[in-house]
Amino acid sequence: MITCIMIDDESNSLEMMEWLLKTYCPQVKIQAMCNSAELGIEAINKYKPDVVFLDIEMPHMNGFDMLEKFDKLNFDVVFCTAYDQFAIKAFKYSALNYLLKPVDPDDLKETIRRIEDKKVSPSREQLELLMQGIRNTQKPTASRIALTTGDGLLFVTTSDILYCTADSNYTSVVLKGGKKILVSKVLKDIDEALSGPDFYRIHNSYLINLNHISKYVRGDGGYVVMQDGVTVSISRSRRQEFMELFEKF
Repeated sequence: MITCIMIDDESNSLEMMEWLLKTYCPQVKIQAMCNSAELGIEAINKYKPDVVFLDIEMPHMNGFDMLEKFDKLNFDVVFCTAYDQFAIKAFKYSALNYLLKPVDPDDLKETIRRIEDKKVSPSREQLELLMQGIRNTQKPTASRIALTTGDGLLFVTTSDILYCTADSNYTSVVLKGGKKILVSKVLKDIDEALSGPDFYRIHNSYLINLNHISKYVRGDGGYVVMQDGVTVSISRSRRQEFMELFEKF
């Protein structure tokens, strides 16, 4: 059983989330429904929930300010938001849970599954990374990303990433200097988080940082040589688009 508190200034959102949880996630017990951050703080201190479903934009005190009131986060957080695509990318960079309003039942069930599997509460560094991204919503990329590994999170400077390769249900992220990180996400998820002017999905199995290409070789299909000497073929379906990007780059 997972215990939760919901905090949202909109009563309709609270009622809808209550219905969704009772209908699709019966293993979740709702301890309190709060329509302000102030009431949310009181409920968290009283009930000590496993997870808090938290709206970000609220009057008087927003979700981020509310979390700052706690010396330590002994609970998981799921941000419920109607933010646009640039802000959503900030959530992906920080590896924090979020649900986009209106909440999709399948997304909710998957989020609860991740919470059940995860043993560690969100860190201050993750929240700082998220807030930085939210403040800069017009920027398509961020300078750092949180990578989910088997034993926790690693915070990596995105410019240090050479390329990412698909590895079954995992992704290998290769950094400058040769360090390799096995991430507990498929390449598609990493691609969505890193997509922007610097990164390109050159092949089904490769996402590369264009800044770290040392050579492009024409020939049968063409391929690129990365700065560490690794060669990566260009997918036939992506060849023309890549060449257009590469010429501009």
